Amino acid sequence: MSAYGNQVKAYIERYQSEVGGDGLLEPHAVAEWAYSNGLHKPSLRTVVDAIAADVAQYFREEYRTDENGQRYRAKHAVRFKKGDRTMSLWADMDDEKAPRSHFVKSFGQRRQQIVGDCFQLKTDVDVYNGKNQSEDPIQIPLNFTLDVEELQLPLKCKKAA
Repeated sequence: MSAYGNQVKAYIERYQSEVGGDGLLEPHAVAEWAYSNGLHKPSLRTVVDAIAADVAQYFREEYRTDENGQRYRAKHAVRFKKGDRTMSLWADMDDEKAPRSHFVKSFGQRRQQIVGDCFQLKTDVDVYNGKNQSEDPIQIPLNFTLDVEELQLPLKCKKAA
């Protein structure tokens, strides 16, 4: 873990011991507590990163509806490394200048994120089930074909009408 990660870990542990609570942690409450107690002083880079995160969140949340009534995410990111930093380039699906290769890479990266999330979910469920063998194991199906088809039904019905 980085020095910064160790610093964050230390003030989270201090927060837990000083504030107590029910074992549930809300990141904004921890951050506000750390800031007000002088444990975290943001640098200019931190401030710029926070603003950039807000911009990226806006990009993520911008949806439009096409002529067939399909709601789609307008902007898509491609993540890449530049030195020791991970960066993102965003492109708008409706921008004719945005290259197709950007979207191919973006969609591929999003799929890999989903695969990674599914792998971690399966691992977490397996570990939980292993620690709680006296209970029925939690089953989490990872085949989403029927789920996606069910979500598409309203659009298919609208087209057929």
